[in-house]
Amino acid sequence: MPAKPAAFDDNELLRYIGQLPHGRATFKQLVREHSARGDNRGKLEDALDRLTASGALLELRSRHYVSVSSSREYAAGRLRMHRDGYGFLITDKPLDWIRGDVFIPAESARKAMHGDQVVVRIGRVDQEGHAEGEIVRILRRAHATVVGEFRVRHHGNIVVPHDDRIQQWIEIPEGLEMPAASITVDRIGVEPVTIKGPEDLDGMIVNAELLDYPGDGDRAVGRVIEILGHPDDFGIDVEIVIRKHHIPHQFPTEVLHQAQQVPAAIRQEEIASRRDFRDLDIVTIDGETARDFDDAVWVDRLPKGNFVLQVHIADVSHYVRPGTPIDIEAALRGTSVYFPDRAVPMLPLELSTGICSLKPRLDRLVLSVILEIDHRGDILRQEFHRGIIRSVERMTYANVHLLLEGDAGLRERYKPLVERFELMQELALLLNRKRVRRGSIDFDMPEPLIEFDEWGHMTGIEQAPRNIAHRIIEEFMLAANEAVAGHLESSVPASLYRIHEPPDPKRVMDFEELAMHFGYSLGVAAIPVKRFPVVERKRDGRKVRKDIALPQQMRISSRNYQKLLASIEGKPEERILTYLMLRSLKQARYSEHNSGHFALAAPTYTHFTSPIRRYPDLIVHRLLTANLDHQETGIDETALRTIARDSSESERRAADAERELVEWKKLKFMLDRVGEEFNALIISTAKFGFFIELEQLFVEGLVLMETLPDDRYTYQENTRKIVGHHTRRQFSIGDKVRVILDRVDEMEKKLLFSLVEPARRKRRKR
Repeated sequence: MPAKPAAFDDNELLRYIGQLPHGRATFKQLVREHSARGDNRGKLEDALDRLTASGALLELRSRHYVSVSSSREYAAGRLRMHRDGYGFLITDKPLDWIRGDVFIPAESARKAMHGDQVVVRIGRVDQEGHAEGEIVRILRRAHATVVGEFRVRHHGNIVVPHDDRIQQWIEIPEGLEMPAASITVDRIGVEPVTIKGPEDLDGMIVNAELLDYPGDGDRAVGRVIEILGHPDDFGIDVEIVIRKHHIPHQFPTEVLHQAQQVPAAIRQEEIASRRDFRDLDIVTIDGETARDFDDAVWVDRLPKGNFVLQVHIADVSHYVRPGTPIDIEAALRGTSVYFPDRAVPMLPLELSTGICSLKPRLDRLVLSVILEIDHRGDILRQEFHRGIIRSVERMTYANVHLLLEGDAGLRERYKPLVERFELMQELALLLNRKRVRRGSIDFDMPEPLIEFDEWGHMTGIEQAPRNIAHRIIEEFMLAANEAVAGHLESSVPASLYRIHEPPDPKRVMDFEELAMHFGYSLGVAAIPVKRFPVVERKRDGRKVRKDIALPQQMRISSRNYQKLLASIEGKPEERILTYLMLRSLKQARYSEHNSGHFALAAPTYTHFTSPIRRYPDLIVHRLLTANLDHQETGIDETALRTIARDSSESERRAADAERELVEWKKLKFMLDRVGEEFNALIISTAKFGFFIELEQLFVEGLVLMETLPDDRYTYQENTRKIVGHHTRRQFSIGDKVRVILDRVDEMEKKLLFSLVEPARRKRRKR
């Protein structure tokens, strides 16, 4: 019998149930086996309720529980819907006994909405490991509100969701169409519009609060709480994306009030209690348009030749206390969100661009990391302090780069700092070489930079510049993050980590297969095969037991990726292979348990350097501050688990929103370029055609197979190639093609291209 859990700790209780036969237990059984009487019985009930609410346990019938993670019949995760009505279960952790995601047929998927956290019973698994299941429980709803187009209909008004993965239209009962008797929609750059009744709303974009969720055959019901404007209004895209991804964007009154009460001056007693760095020529280095500066740096060389690096981070934790309105709102937001033409900050501006921002020639409170580094990049000594600084300059990446490249004007302008910047460059390159030696992966993928005119209209897309100044800040922040992570791991009972787990074997082998088409290999060890017993539920209710074969763990390290990146550097296929390589890796996330950072080849890593824009960094500051003050942190592992989960979700939400808006902006930009030709690269193939990326514009589009000329084409799944039936002409990932933009599908947000053939081009010229 498994060891009994201590005091009904959630994790221990879950582990105990998972080790029982079939991962199942009854309440009576648990009471008996743990002698749970009196208060202990109540604690057991509370623990079971928490685990059931989280989806870790499923209550099959009254007081009969099964551990979802230990069961081969049930799985929990997030529902990802397809616009055609079916869906997939994206499990929280990969299931080693199935391949890919669990398919959910349309008749079961309609019970929930896209993004909901659900429990699924797996009905069958085919010979290749692909699973199909049905939703048995909804754990958490993803949407309290839905943004969409209001439509007036004879049999009742509805809101059609903007996200076509939300299949259910929202019924708006009579009397719930207007947030108020009369509404004036007034936004910058848009003519004010007064809405006097539901009929004026027809065709407008609104935000609806859900009152009843859809079920078996039931419609979702809601009420309009916000009117955004017409679909073609300037800036409506940002408003839609913010609400679609449920990004908190308006600070509550109590938060703004508290922010306005924060003193603009620092008390002398606070200054006296800190280490004073104000006599050093410390600088900030940020982008040209940055408004908040949360990190400042300083480097010197010691008499024996070692470097001393100082990284000073804004002490946000001094101003944002646990449990205050600002802290509660920051935890809810989790991160700042950056759109091309605006930002949604995590903290009110009074803090983010005011007292917490390390502006030049102003006293600012910081948490400081001081590292002594030898000629190999090894840290010989580290210190952590509460500090105060007064940065001497607000530098930009562009100016530091030009200065180091020898720009005479800038070297004269910043003459007292030139030697300091040269030392920074030397140390940054030294730290980078050390990371390379240990196997750290550097993905220098070019990022798009969207340009706007003075009216806010998009004018072009360029590659975002990246130079030695970016490398300096990146290396210094990585060093500080690692140092803090290692110190906290050895000094406090529980901490928060930034982890990046090794990739799934299946994804690695998929990438390996593609890389070999280009003549490259990761050089991974062969994957042993393991057979798993599974039970398939037939449609007539019968259960059939069978085995499926799936790969086990493989021996792969970040060095495999690092060596491949080095071998393709400067080659024509570098961009496409780097893109595919990134897709084979997992997403980094926050965790209360340290499992290392695969891409950085770091045994311990955290986020410490951006507390103005990331909530986990603020938590790490509190942990470090408590440690420096020799006090209890007051944050236990359970609290850290919740913070890690919520912060990871907020990060993904922000990234999805930022990505979607950029793609939307690109789509609008291309509207006026229909009929133009472009050079492109094939980045993916499918049964219906291939996806391309335009070489100069970082814009993706689709070439449908039916538009390919002069032959009948088919998709060969084993080689991922599209091949002509008669000509045997092939289209593969990485091929360069010339395309013409045929049309922009605004409904599905797609750019549709066709190939430009030499003969076709000649006819057009005539």
